[in-house]
Amino acid sequence: MNVQNITPILNVSNLAESIQWFEKLGWQKLWDWGEPPTFGAVGIGEEHQIFLCLDGQGGRGKGTNEHTFGPHGDETQDKGVWLSIFVDDVDTVYATAKTANIDIVFPPTDCP
Repeated sequence: MNVQNITPILNVSNLAESIQWFEKLGWQKLWDWGEPPTFGAVGIGEEHQIFLCLDGQGGRGKGTNEHTFGPHGDETQDKGVWLSIFVDDVDTVYATAKTANIDIVFPPTDCP
């Protein structure tokens, strides 16, 4: 087997707002489908994309905990999807997220 690509599909509660969230980090809306749209994709670069499905399968993490990881986290209380995106300069992505007022649930100061 030669895998060419793997595309995660995330369950979202609002497709337009989810696309806008990724755009704040520099991703682009690639397409959406349906009238009104219930499925779409965001991407960065030529090879990296994430599908977004309105009220689709999978958890969205509706727990009441503020942190799901780190010293004050509780991984068992929030059944949302974890997604790792590996970048070459995490400090720049962190600064971009902070400037865009994106919630940062595990800031660098919490690192062990």
